[in-house]
Amino acid sequence: MAGIATTCYYLTLSSTSTRKTWLELKTNYGRATPIRRRNLSIRAEVNFVNAEEAKKLIAVEGYAVLDVRDKSQFDRAHIKSCYHVPLFIENTDNDPGTIVKRTLHNNFSGLFFGLPFTKLNPEFVQSVKSQFSPESKLLLVCQEGLRSTAAANKLEQAGFQNIACITSGLQAVKPGTFDSVGKAELQDAGKAGLVTIQGKISAVLGTVLICAYLFITLFPDQAEKLLLMSPVR
Repeated sequence: MAGIATTCYYLTLSSTSTRKTWLELKTNYGRATPIRRRNLSIRAEVNFVNAEEAKKLIAVEGYAVLDVRDKSQFDRAHIKSCYHVPLFIENTDNDPGTIVKRTLHNNFSGLFFGLPFTKLNPEFVQSVKSQFSPESKLLLVCQEGLRSTAAANKLEQAGFQNIACITSGLQAVKPGTFDSVGKAELQDAGKAGLVTIQGKISAVLGTVLICAYLFITLFPDQAEKLLLMSPVR
């Protein structure tokens, strides 16, 4: 329409080396008018590697090893010179509900698979932050690969940018791959309880049940989706 001036607006995303971004509003008159400067979250992707690739990350790129397993598995065997911040800690709460759950756990998982009764460590992220900066290069390890994945997600959300995990965890590492400390081999550190004397079938079954338990505990939404997809007879 005649007599009405129109203006075209363009949005430009600018960034800096510190990963801070802001939006600029530009008009066709050539002037830039900034609108609400703010930080936009740019999340780094977790790097999943095998054992040999993990060795290179440590030796060549200077990654520090962060073991997130519980204390019992860590004491049986761990990578030499690693750091230990457990994602789960022993649950010593004494409310009635916890006492019942602990009793059931100790009579099944504790007895057969040597699993301690644990709960999520509420100080996990803060404990890691007290030892490492968000720019630190961290290789997270656990026994099956599930806890390290969950821990990596927590640290990623907390601003850590250089995180790697060993796919399938230490159970998939061949003997001698890493210098280790402890009475057991790294791949056997998750074996305890009756599965240690009941043969390979029990050990495999125990590993499957442990992985299923950890998956349901750490990723309940995904577990629910899988259950809903299963056929109902």
